[in-house]
Amino acid sequence: MNKNELAAAVAEKAGLGKGDAASAVDAVFATITETLKSGGDVRVLGFGNFVVQQRAATTGRNPMTGAAVDIPAKRVPKFSAGKALKDAVNG
Repeated sequence: MNKNELAAAVAEKAGLGKGDAASAVDAVFATITETLKSGGDVRVLGFGNFVVQQRAATTGRNPMTGAAVDIPAKRVPKFSAGKALKDAVNG
C-alpha cells in the first residue's frame, strides 16, 4: 500500500473526502518526522513506538577493493510494533 492508497482507505473508513484524508495522512507523517528530528519519541498506545537511536561509528570494507572505509556515527529512526498490532497481524 502506498501513501495515496493509504489516504483513500482513511477517507473511506472515516467518511472524509480524499483531499482531507490525504492532508491528514501528510500531517501525521510530518508530525512524526518533526518530533523524531527534534529528538523526541512518538508512542501510540496499541500501535507502536517511533524512536531515534544513535548508531556508532564503525569501519567497513569496500567489497570491490577490500580497502577499509570509515562509516560515521548517525541517528537512525526505529519503529517497534506494539502488542495490539502484533496480535492483530498474527491472529
